[in-house]
Amino acid sequence: MRATAGRAGTVWLFDLDNTLHDAGSFVFPALKLSMRGYIQQQLQVDAAEAQRLNLTYWHRYGATLLGLMRHHGVDAAHFLHETHRLPGLEPTVRGHRHDFSALARLPGRKFILTNAPRAYALRVLGALGIGHLFDGVFAIEDMAMFGQLRPKPDARMLRRIAVRLGVPPGRCVLVEDTLVHQQSARRVGMGTVWMQRFARRAAMPDVASPRWAMQPAYVDRRVRALRQLLR
Repeated sequence: MRATAGRAGTVWLFDLDNTLHDAGSFVFPALKLSMRGYIQQQLQVDAAEAQRLNLTYWHRYGATLLGLMRHHGVDAAHFLHETHRLPGLEPTVRGHRHDFSALARLPGRKFILTNAPRAYALRVLGALGIGHLFDGVFAIEDMAMFGQLRPKPDARMLRRIAVRLGVPPGRCVLVEDTLVHQQSARRVGMGTVWMQRFARRAAMPDVASPRWAMQPAYVDRRVRALRQLLR
C-alpha cells in the first residue's frame, strides 16, 4: 500500500481479528478447518498430521504459513487465497457500534495492520461498514522484507511500517488483542493498547474483564484519549 509520509500527529495501527470484530465465533474455527484441510491436500498427510503441523508451525514461527513455506515450499499467495475463501463470511461479521463511534472521533491517522491477506481484510471492513474510517491497510502481503514474509510480531517489520508512514515509532500506537505483538511494538518504541472486548475467557482464563487495558508505563495522553472514547 502507499502511505503518505511526513504528516503530523499520532498514527494508530489497528489489528483486525478479535480487535475490531468477533473472529472467534466464525472466522477462527473456519480458518482452522481450512488450513488443516489445505495441509492435508497439499502435503498428502492425514488429519492428525495436518493438525500437528498446524500447531507446531504456529508456535514455532508465529504463523502456520511461515513453517509451510520454510519446510515444504508452499506458495504464500496460493495458501492465503485458498484458506481465506471463507464462503458465508459477511453475514457472520460482528463488531461493536460504540467502538466504531470512537474510531470516527479518534484524531490522527488510522491504519489496519493485520497478518491476514488484503482481500479478506477488505471483506471484513466492508461487512462492518468501517473501511472509510481508515487511511489504509497493511496486510500480510505488505510485510515482506528481503524476500521473506515477516508478519507480526516481527519487530523489524514494525520499524519498517513506521518508516513507510514517515514517522518515528514513538508516534505510533498499536491497538491489539495479542500481547506478544504488543511486546514487539513496545521494543521498537511504539505505544500499545490491549483491546479485550472479544476475548474468550474459556480460551484465555487470565484475561481481565475490561474491554481495553495498558501497561502503566505506556499510558500517555494519546492512549488516555482512546480510553475515554472507548468508555
